[in-house]
Amino acid sequence: MATPPASPTTMPIARKPLPLLLLSLSLPVLLLLLSLVFLLSHTTFSLLICPLLPKSTSRSSAANVTRATSTASLDVSMGKTLQAFHTSASLPPPPPPPPLRSAPASAGNSKKASTRRNKSILKLLLRRTPRTRRFAARADELFSTMPSPCTDRFFMTWLSPLAQFGRRELLVVESLFRWHRGACLLVASDTMDTPGGSERLRPFVERGLRVAAASPDFAYLLNGTPAEAWLGAVKRGEVSPGSVPLGQNLSNLLRLALLYRYGGVYLDADVVVLRPLSGLRNAIGAQAVDEATGDWRRLNNAVMAFDRGHPLLREFIAEFAATFHGSKWGHNGPYLVSRVAARLRHHSPGLNMTVLPPRAFYPVDWNNIGGLFTAPKDRKDERWVKAKVENIKSKSFGIHMWNRESRKLEMEEGSVIGTLISDSCLFCNSSVFVKQE
Repeated sequence: MATPPASPTTMPIARKPLPLLLLSLSLPVLLLLLSLVFLLSHTTFSLLICPLLPKSTSRSSAANVTRATSTASLDVSMGKTLQAFHTSASLPPPPPPPPLRSAPASAGNSKKASTRRNKSILKLLLRRTPRTRRFAARADELFSTMPSPCTDRFFMTWLSPLAQFGRRELLVVESLFRWHRGACLLVASDTMDTPGGSERLRPFVERGLRVAAASPDFAYLLNGTPAEAWLGAVKRGEVSPGSVPLGQNLSNLLRLALLYRYGGVYLDADVVVLRPLSGLRNAIGAQAVDEATGDWRRLNNAVMAFDRGHPLLREFIAEFAATFHGSKWGHNGPYLVSRVAARLRHHSPGLNMTVLPPRAFYPVDWNNIGGLFTAPKDRKDERWVKAKVENIKSKSFGIHMWNRESRKLEMEEGSVIGTLISDSCLFCNSSVFVKQE
């Protein structure tokens, strides 16, 4: 008998082998573990191994350029002004550029600065103060006949700082009194009319010499002169003081006003007196002459001797007021007296003025004065110095040291200037040959 077919519900279910089942379950876990190992190994390499490897310069530079470019773009977006402010606050300022020595703009700026400085100084010098109001009384007291009249009247001006009135200027004062013991010297100066100035003049006063410093009263001295109106215009700010040192220009006017008011001899503070000047009257020295004709070409106002109220002095003062130029060196001084004298010598022969030859006060020109301060180095130099000293002493009333050119030069012992000053000293026990202040 045949066997009946089995029912589908009763057939057995097929089962997977056990190893295959375990493999399928562990595969995802294995992959996860491998991923973790990879991540850990990469991190370890980056932290421990990369710093030990040499860096690539090109890659570093490229990275810096990239960062700089991005920073620059960021700065633009934040605002360059703010970034520059913080940078300047944290970094030292750059060094200034070197000055342009020959730049016209620099010269113009310098002139403008000098003009502004002159305006400030001008207000101080021209204002009336208790000291300037005593000027007339101080002058009258010095020139009074009690206890005895002055044998000669001398004037100096000093509109520079007190510290610059040093040993050289005091040696000039010594040379003046060496030859004029009975003379009176008035120094018109606001800086010398101080306790410091009195201390400088004390050795002379203690020896009975008649010297005094007084602050100039320009309003008093120019009253009734052609420069009175000019002074008013200056005070109102209608005249530019210019860029030339103001003391120089005002000194040119002040010396003329002093001689016009009182009469006497004006002397620059750098003129060594070598013999008595008492015989000079209405005289001025020439600085240069025409060698072909012998006529003078230029006068100088470093030494002048005139009577009180002399008409030529009035002409000088009028020229100063009419042609004043504060930015031309010498225009209001040596060139002024030269212009006026040249204009009048043929048209006004009755002016009663003597022009002294250059050897009287200017035996050596300014561009050669340096050699007179140097000591001889050998016998030949000694003979030259001796001959030069004898020549100057025999022909000159004095010698202009041209301080503008020689102020920084040391007066060496045995030099021409040193010998001339030694022969004209008054306090000869004092040390002459020391380094200039």
